[in-house]
Amino acid sequence: MTALAPPPGHRLRWTFTDGLTLVGRELGRLRQEPGELVSMLIFPAIMVVLFGYVFGSAIQVPGGGDYREYLMPGLFSMVTFTAVMTLMMRVATDASRGVMDRFRSMPMARLAVPFGQTGADLLAGLLSLAIMAGAGLLVGWQPHRGLIPAAEAFLLLIVLRYALGWVGVYVGLVVKNEQAADQMVPLFLPFTMLSNSFVPTDGMPGWLRFLADWNPVSAITAASRELFGNPGVPPEDAAWPLAHPVAAVLLWSAALLVVFVPLSTRAYTHKGR
Repeated sequence: MTALAPPPGHRLRWTFTDGLTLVGRELGRLRQEPGELVSMLIFPAIMVVLFGYVFGSAIQVPGGGDYREYLMPGLFSMVTFTAVMTLMMRVATDASRGVMDRFRSMPMARLAVPFGQTGADLLAGLLSLAIMAGAGLLVGWQPHRGLIPAAEAFLLLIVLRYALGWVGVYVGLVVKNEQAADQMVPLFLPFTMLSNSFVPTDGMPGWLRFLADWNPVSAITAASRELFGNPGVPPEDAAWPLAHPVAAVLLWSAALLVVFVPLSTRAYTHKGR
């Protein structure tokens, strides 16, 4: 007899259950690697102090205002974008050490492995954002528009981080090994710098300003500044992603998920064949 395929509802529960198991596995690995955990916790606070006090004495905020309040949304965006590099390294390491091959030999849903990787990174990202927000409050940053807009800003950051996590999973699966992934890390760093995270884009050359304005990092930074009520309102002639940053972030997130969820699942299924 031909085996009947499980109904869609059963497959979804199967994927979700297996994915949660792998989320627990990833979080357990962090407990076994305290150095990585400590660096993940300390890095956000160091960035707040370093950029806030070093750059803060040299950069003027467009329209006036405190630079640390201008800076914090950019730092939130930078930490959000690290999901690409973090997951790329982690997935490439698992693939090079044969962990992915062992997962494929087990009776688990194919989507569960990338789902578990991105889910664990999302929880780690929540912790990083909380630590950075606490450090920001200590140095004088605060949201000015109330609790609900601030919650919306953090929700946008979480949504984009999750979408970017799937990019990291895919890249980690297609590179050859962890050494190759490590060499690719510098290629992602310009995305955080070529944006409005730390300085306004108005003074950039036209072609460079175009790239910066349409960078998703600029969109999430502008959306955070708008929802937090922090300085840095885009000029009247701003590009569409900066004039409508919340919509731009949602569109970027949806596009990344639509493209990279199936690509990551396919790369995981076929890698090593």
